[in-house]
Amino acid sequence: MEPFVLNKELLERTENPNSDFGSDPLLLYVEPWRQQFEKLTVGFTTRHGGVGNAPYATLNCAYHVGDDQEVVLNNRRLVTEKLGFAAEAWTCGEQVHGKHVAVITAEDRSRGLLDRHSALQDTDGLVTNVPGVLLTSFYADCVPLYFYDPVQQAVGLAHAGWKGTVAGIAVSMVETMEREYGSRRQDIRAAIGPSIGDCCYEVDEAVMQHVRVWFEDSPVNDKYEDSASKQAYRPVNNGKTMLNLKECNRHIMMKAGIMPDHIECTTWCTSCHPELFFSYRKENGITGRMASWIGLEER
Repeated sequence: MEPFVLNKELLERTENPNSDFGSDPLLLYVEPWRQQFEKLTVGFTTRHGGVGNAPYATLNCAYHVGDDQEVVLNNRRLVTEKLGFAAEAWTCGEQVHGKHVAVITAEDRSRGLLDRHSALQDTDGLVTNVPGVLLTSFYADCVPLYFYDPVQQAVGLAHAGWKGTVAGIAVSMVETMEREYGSRRQDIRAAIGPSIGDCCYEVDEAVMQHVRVWFEDSPVNDKYEDSASKQAYRPVNNGKTMLNLKECNRHIMMKAGIMPDHIECTTWCTSCHPELFFSYRKENGITGRMASWIGLEER
């Protein structure tokens, strides 16, 4: 069952190029978590329901792509308003395709909301246990990773392109939650969000040299082997490889100690669905960015 859910009627409307969603953000929610965990909000924006113009139409949430800064800020405010959070809850890092994880305190709330300079610099992972903070990060094909510990009430969010994936940002997230909040790996829930699929993501041998390391002599527990055995990459005739970054991250999460049945993984491919998502590859690099979010509602 697809965990990142959009109302069927709204989904059908996205297929009509003349559909107008106005300034009402069209959002995907992690439905299993939405039903199971109170006071948790988690999901992924689409390209619809904002105030921007082409090529960033309409719900671009990132400053770095060249969009008008006031438009981006308005889009962020629309998203937080729809989620029932104050705009000041929006907190984000300046992503660099690394594995650094920042621990967000109440004093960090709002960092990155107004401009890139105030964001957590050189940061692709964020964790917090502070209610009223909305962790966010930005995507147009890379993989959003979500983490939640329902026992210690801590949340995390990571941006994983191929570089962050092979650097092991998923492992860094688990280790940080363990160190900072006393999280036990068997308690952590994880989700893997909309991103480019192996149907569309072709890479060369230079990338694959780094990927294969994670699958050699895998220490994934024997009883989880069935869960770890899905193919993460497949060679094609031109000497290139079709890479499944979602499956790579799922495998790495299990190697980090997360239970297989605690991982939700989407089937959405951002490149296959330009009617719904921005895609760097599909749109030749000139496009907007979706935002992932996770946060604990204030009690």
